[in-house]
Amino acid sequence: MMPLLQHPAYLFVTLIILLPLAAALGADVLHKHIPLADEARENYNVVQGATLTLLALLIGFTLSMAVNRYDQRKNLEEEEANAVGTEFLRADLLGGVGTAQTRALLERYLQVRIQFYETRDVDELDQINRTTSDLQAQLWAQVRDAAKAQPNPVTALVVAGMNDVINTQGYTQAAWINRIPLAAWSLMVLIAILSNLMQGYGAHKKSGWRLLMFVLPVTVTLSLTLIADIDSPRGGLIRVVPLNLISVAQSLPANP
Repeated sequence: MMPLLQHPAYLFVTLIILLPLAAALGADVLHKHIPLADEARENYNVVQGATLTLLALLIGFTLSMAVNRYDQRKNLEEEEANAVGTEFLRADLLGGVGTAQTRALLERYLQVRIQFYETRDVDELDQINRTTSDLQAQLWAQVRDAAKAQPNPVTALVVAGMNDVINTQGYTQAAWINRIPLAAWSLMVLIAILSNLMQGYGAHKKSGWRLLMFVLPVTVTLSLTLIADIDSPRGGLIRVVPLNLISVAQSLPANP
């Protein structure tokens, strides 16, 4: 199921086929071989209502989880941009060659971080992560050497700022990895299938009933696809755009 969650469009196609088939199975197979007696209809409606309610609760809770994770990724992008912008200013405290070298590295680092948010290619992402680690090592070496040469509160401020730059990237990386658990998705899809199966099994076969049978599958499919889209940092349409990082990059003065 993980490839489907990485690409919400694939999940949509899968569910829009699977859920109507479950409803059709209940209506045309189960209803034919195991007819629902009239005296059991009341109990059946109770069970069906409870199943649909449980599905609705799961969808609501999962949507809330996905939105919270999306908001976290947005907030961390803002924090990361603020950390880089602040450290660019603090680099002036190093003076001389140290300032120019640190600012040049920060400009390169900023462009790599923007690429991290914008790329969809897995191979490119691996290269971006390696470049990020390499630039972080170079940036830390710059402030570390300055702190060793001049151990004073001024250089300590620069070191603290660089620490924030590196930490915020780590928090961002963790937030992008943090997804809705696969077990939760499996349970939700299973209950969705059972709900559509019961919907078909308990359907009253009157005029237009087949058209109505598609309402629940389509509604559930769209809901689950929306959740997957929000929860997929790279594969969906709803993505975190690095507006703050781009704004910082555009505001930086040219490094002499």
